[in-house]
Amino acid sequence: MFFLNAGQSSWDKFVGDFVFNLIEKDRWKYLWNGLGVTLKITLFAVLLGILIGMVVAIVRSTHDMTGKMKIPNFICKAYLSVIRGTPVMVQLLIAYFVIFTSPGISKVMVAILAFGINSGAYVAEIFRSGIMSIDKGQFEAGRSLGFSYVQTMTLIIMPQALKNVLPALGNEFIVLLKETSISGYIALEDLTKGGDIIRSQTFNAMFPLITVAVIYWIFVAGLSHLLTIFERRLRTSEH
Repeated sequence: MFFLNAGQSSWDKFVGDFVFNLIEKDRWKYLWNGLGVTLKITLFAVLLGILIGMVVAIVRSTHDMTGKMKIPNFICKAYLSVIRGTPVMVQLLIAYFVIFTSPGISKVMVAILAFGINSGAYVAEIFRSGIMSIDKGQFEAGRSLGFSYVQTMTLIIMPQALKNVLPALGNEFIVLLKETSISGYIALEDLTKGGDIIRSQTFNAMFPLITVAVIYWIFVAGLSHLLTIFERRLRTSEH
């Protein structure tokens, strides 16, 4: 009977905390709205990062293989050095407080640009490794068919490289999803900030923050599972 009552007491406390922190005054909306902001930033930052990464990877791999594009390659190497050598939080703060200082600027747009530019540096190296993994005979075959270098790269090399690096791109998406949790430093009400707002209202730190952590974990676990399935299908299609 003692253990039964103890269990009921713990359950009652959990229900009470749940109602107090999330149901009363519709506080759950802070998490719901914050989740929408987090996913929006992540999605568009990933797309921007892929675009930047592809351009940088093509420039650097072209220089490695042909020795051409020395000035663009120098710029790309400087970009990679700066972005990969400084914390993403500092980059976000510089973007908001130094570069985009206009009071009318969208905080979501600033976050997308900051995280996208940061992600692009890592995606670039992912793409470059994929391009360099393609056999040089593929380049020669493309040129022998009359394709220009650009046509060979876009029609023959990049599709194969993209297939090789898709799992790594999926991991970059997961990492970026978690990195956006620092968006609150520019007063952006993302998922993490939503939990912090609830904490400030209820003076209960554990329940809202644990709830935020669980939501992140659910999304990361779900994306990891989808990525595993996708990798398995890629391996199957190669046989």
